[in-house]
Amino acid sequence: MARVLMTGFAPFGGEPVNPSWQAVSLVAARRDDVAAVELPCEFAASLPALRRALSEHRPSLVVCAGQAGGRSEVTPERVAINLIDARIPDNAGAQPLDAPVVPDGPAAYFTTLPVKACVAAIRAAGVPASVSHTAGTYVCNQVFYGLMHLLATEFPGARGGFVHVPFSPEQVAASGKPAPSLGVDRVADALEALADTALRVTEDLAVSAGAEH
Repeated sequence: MARVLMTGFAPFGGEPVNPSWQAVSLVAARRDDVAAVELPCEFAASLPALRRALSEHRPSLVVCAGQAGGRSEVTPERVAINLIDARIPDNAGAQPLDAPVVPDGPAAYFTTLPVKACVAAIRAAGVPASVSHTAGTYVCNQVFYGLMHLLATEFPGARGGFVHVPFSPEQVAASGKPAPSLGVDRVADALEALADTALRVTEDLAVSAGAEH
């Protein structure tokens, strides 16, 4: 059984690739203690796929990753909200609005990753990073919230959270439009630093408000 489960998403929104899946696949190829699973970018299918992966691998740490085009840094997420409000349809054509992830679930879940310590480790690895306080209201937030709910209700003892990654250079090149990007190999370096930190650190760093955004 893998000690760490990492997930990424299938391409969506017309993109040819999804750097979240490319990066977690690369980490799993580097390390024997990491299993990588691709999640569908579909509201109906993503959480059942995540539950199956948790049941199969029984990890002690779960890191779900997703693409956040327009961001210039790797951004561990701090909080997931119980809301789906899709800006665009998912890969199955569904576009739910103003819907809960889990009916009657808590309004929000905080990550159980030490996000500030993770950001410090990622920066020390030479990759730009910052803490994010919004995972949006699309499938990424749904998976983040669903993960934390599953860990709280069905898989006690495991810790986990979500991290957003920028576009890859190949995506920006294919689009022909200027946007921030980060190489998939560097994103993989960041995810490794995050996982190693989360495995050994349980209490987060106390840093000044100016050190994050």
